[in-house]
Amino acid sequence: EVQLVESGGDLVQGGGSLTLSCVASGFTFDDYAIAWFRQAPGKEREGVSCIVNNDGTTYYTDSVKGRFTISSDNAKNTVYLQMKSMKSEDTAVYYCAARWGGYYSPSSILSHWEYEYWGQGTQVTVSS
Repeated sequence: EVQLVESGGDLVQGGGSLTLSCVASGFTFDDYAIAWFRQAPGKEREGVSCIVNNDGTTYYTDSVKGRFTISSDNAKNTVYLQMKSMKSEDTAVYYCAARWGGYYSPSSILSHWEYEYWGQGTQVTVSS
């Protein structure tokens, strides 16, 4: 059974930092791309960042470049999202998602329809 379990969500002040974790099980971690998505109330789910474990390539949406860093610990089957200089617009439920990383299009790697498996989400709130 595939499982993705997020943790680390919290209330943080604007300008602060937070690190999210996603622990994966039930599939060959090294062969998959793992992404972080977020969804704020009344908004569509947005792709934030992705790491393709097959080749280590990372992707970020423009609004988080330079502030967020995605990393993967293959020994622990865990992906992290380190968030710095946080803004109120980062407030959302953050989801971890997985898809096979053997073939993908960079132009759609942050599109939610590309992903087969999803976690339950963790709330991140940034106070201004």
